[in-house]
Amino acid sequence: MTPSTQPRDHSAMSSKTGGFTLIELMIVVAVLAILAAIAFPSYQEHVRKARRAQAKADLVEYAQAAERFFSVNNTYVGFPLPSTVSPRETGATPRYNLAANLGATTFTLTATRASGPQAGDRCGDLSITNTGRKTATGPASLAECW
Repeated sequence: MTPSTQPRDHSAMSSKTGGFTLIELMIVVAVLAILAAIAFPSYQEHVRKARRAQAKADLVEYAQAAERFFSVNNTYVGFPLPSTVSPRETGATPRYNLAANLGATTFTLTATRASGPQAGDRCGDLSITNTGRKTATGPASLAECW
């Protein structure tokens, strides 16, 4: 018989189907899990940093409003300050609580981290005074936080 007329053995070919083995799929899932474990903390830190930036912007805005109040009233006493930094997202919970220490000629505005994910922010609580002095209570450097 010539090679073209010989019967083919289909049992050897049928075991070679095109597809993925369970081991290959498990390797892909493991690689994706490792990538997610690396990326998720970085994402959380980015979100905390964005919320901190919003709190800083609000502190500076309220400090400017306090200065305008002082120029009209010649005192900081009576300056109206909201109790929380309003989140920009509709329906979101505030991430910082505001407090003001108002004197006749001085003030200190403080943004204290609210409980939840923002509590893990490495900059801690932020504050600004009437002289423009900015502080942070966390272990991170002041330049990094402000």
